[in-house]
Amino acid sequence: MSPKPPPRRYDVITFGDMCVDLLVTGEDVTPRFGQVEKLVDDYVIEMGGSCCIFACQAAKLGLRAGILGRVGDDGFGRTIIHRLEECGVDARRVIVDPTLKTGLGIALCQGDDRAILTYPGSLSAIEPEDVTDGYLASARHLHHGSFFLHTRLRPHMPDIFQRARDLGLSTSLDTNWDPDERWNSNLADVMPLTDIFMPNEQEALRISGRSSLEDAVAEFHGWGIPLVVVKRGAAGAWASDGGRTWTCAVTAVSGGDSVGAGDSFDAGFLAGWLRGLPLDDCLDIACRCGQSVAGASGGLQGQPTWNAVSQWRARKDVDGD
Repeated sequence: MSPKPPPRRYDVITFGDMCVDLLVTGEDVTPRFGQVEKLVDDYVIEMGGSCCIFACQAAKLGLRAGILGRVGDDGFGRTIIHRLEECGVDARRVIVDPTLKTGLGIALCQGDDRAILTYPGSLSAIEPEDVTDGYLASARHLHHGSFFLHTRLRPHMPDIFQRARDLGLSTSLDTNWDPDERWNSNLADVMPLTDIFMPNEQEALRISGRSSLEDAVAEFHGWGIPLVVVKRGAAGAWASDGGRTWTCAVTAVSGGDSVGAGDSFDAGFLAGWLRGLPLDDCLDIACRCGQSVAGASGGLQGQPTWNAVSQWRARKDVDGD
C-alpha cells in the first residue's frame, strides 16, 4: 500500500493585491476642480484588495487560508499584515519590500454606487518567481482575483494554473473589473484551467461579448469551465454547471458601501464547496456573506464567521427560510 500523502497546510491560497482603501461617503462626492471644496459625510480607512478581503472572509469561515504578496515598508503595509493576521490569514509569505509604496484605493461612495481611484504600488508587485511549486503544493485550492490588476502575474497565469492543476489543486477565478476595458489579454488561456469562474454580471457580459447573461454563461461553458457563478448585486446570484442552474435572492440592505461584498461572496461559496456541500447551499452561503458585507462599511466589518453561518443554516432547516 502506498503511503498516504501528507496533509496540505492550507485549504485555500491566493495572490494578494495588497492595498489600503480610503472610503469617502456622502450625498455628493463628485469632485469639482478649480479649488472647489466640498464637505462629505464620513470616511473609513481599511485594508483593501479583493484577494486580501477574500482571504479574510475565507479564514473567518473556518478555511485555512494563506496569501502571497508584497507590501511597502510603510504604515499602510504594516496595517495590511496586521489585519490579515487578525482575521486568521497566514501572512508569512507577505514580503515587505522597501522599494515599494503600498497601494491605495480611493472609493467615492454615493448611494448604492461608487467610483474608485487606484494607485497600484504593491497591488501588482508579485513577481512570477514568487509563485513557487512549494507554495502551490501547500494547498487544496487556488483562488485568483484581480486578474486584470495583477499585471506582472497576468502573462504567467496559464502556466501557474496548469502547475496548480498538475499538483492536484482545484482552481477558481474572479477577474474583477478591467481598468483598460479591453477584457481579453490571455484570459482565454486561463479559462479551460479554471474549475469555478466567479464574475459579476457586468464583467460576464463584457468578457463573453454577449448581450444576455444566459448567453454569457453558455459561452463560458463552451470555453471548458465546469461551474460558473455570477454575482448580480441586488438581484442575487446565479450558478450553472452546464446542465442545471441555481439562483439565490438577497434582501436589500442600507447603510453600507458594498466594498468587498463580491469577494466575501466568493469566499462563502468556496467555504461550502470545499466542504462538499450541495451547490444550492454553497450559493446561499455566498449570498449571505455578500449581503452581510454590503450592509457594512469597508470590506471586513460585515464578514460573518462559520459559526454564524452554521446558526443560520440550522434556522433555515427548521423554518424553511
